[in-house]
Amino acid sequence: MSKADYYQLLGVSRDADSDVLKKAYRKLAVKYHPDKNPDNPEAETKFKEVSEAYEVLKDADKRAAYDRYGHDAFKTGGMGNAGGGGGGFHDPFEMFREAFGGGGGGGIFEDLFGGGRSAGGAQPGADLRYDLEITLEQAAEGTEKEIRYNRSVACKKCMGSGAEPGSQKVTCSTCGGAGQVSSNRGFISFRQACPTCQGTGQKIEKPCSSCRGEGREMERSTVKIRIPAGIYTGAKLRSAGKGEAGQLGGSSGDLYIMVYVADHELFERHEDDLFCEIPIKFTLAALGGSIQVPTLFEKGSLKIPSGTQSGTTFRLRNQGMPHLRGNGKGDLLIRVQVEVPTKLNKDQCAKLEDYAEACGDPANPVSKSFLEKAKKFFR
Repeated sequence: MSKADYYQLLGVSRDADSDVLKKAYRKLAVKYHPDKNPDNPEAETKFKEVSEAYEVLKDADKRAAYDRYGHDAFKTGGMGNAGGGGGGFHDPFEMFREAFGGGGGGGIFEDLFGGGRSAGGAQPGADLRYDLEITLEQAAEGTEKEIRYNRSVACKKCMGSGAEPGSQKVTCSTCGGAGQVSSNRGFISFRQACPTCQGTGQKIEKPCSSCRGEGREMERSTVKIRIPAGIYTGAKLRSAGKGEAGQLGGSSGDLYIMVYVADHELFERHEDDLFCEIPIKFTLAALGGSIQVPTLFEKGSLKIPSGTQSGTTFRLRNQGMPHLRGNGKGDLLIRVQVEVPTKLNKDQCAKLEDYAEACGDPANPVSKSFLEKAKKFFR
């Protein structure tokens, strides 16, 4: 089955900017996140698809490659996924490695661009990704999370060697231990990694019965991650050496934790500032007074001046999110919306009519300042 178009998966146009991409992905990631859809394989699959799409389209180079070549620009590999999402980016130099002896043979492009097997066949393990959702309160205070995920680790029976205990490695008969073989392409002779031993120069005499010569086995791992105060959606944390185990003694990859801060029922976050709207009575707006307002962890007091208009925004200093890299906090911005009563009894109506008469409202129902601006339209 062909893969779905990344833009269609996120529901955006092909010219969508980074803010539109981020907003679309955040909405879908929250909707399909495995924590909100336990034991729902369809939601998990959808979550992985939209995460993979965003991972590609948010990167300018990857997006350009995708726009030009489509899914052919990518291949499975690179960064794996422990918690959902993400395909590897196709290495544009792979064709040169294959042609000029890369992948363990020490070819010129291998020396310049890195990668491939090291001496003895060791190969670094892949990185893993885990998507972690936290609350706004946890992002503000900082927290510690314990996450569980599947990854490959060195085989306990063969200690990662791939060989059955007591057996030995023997020289590869195909390449004679050189790790490379020659091939002719037209008038030019090339050297490339031996297909039998994968460039190691050796073969396992008797593969390990537990891992079948792979040198690795799957394990359910647990790791504790410290979430710093002030962290934001899209932040990436790294746990070194907690990714996939390397092959044949290679170093382990890393685990990358992608953080998502869940939407809050009261507050919206704008960088390190928090924003909320509070409805107030008409009488309070007219006469003024003080009200209690919510902050992220406690109550606060806000003074409302007399004559406050609907839509007025007040600022409470240092009641926002802590700065991730530095001291201090953002502010809490409170916008008040004046409520107009929808039902009045006879006594209330009579008193308001008296007030309107005292203000001259029946004769001038529209403010004088507006009439001055609009008088040319009433000629």
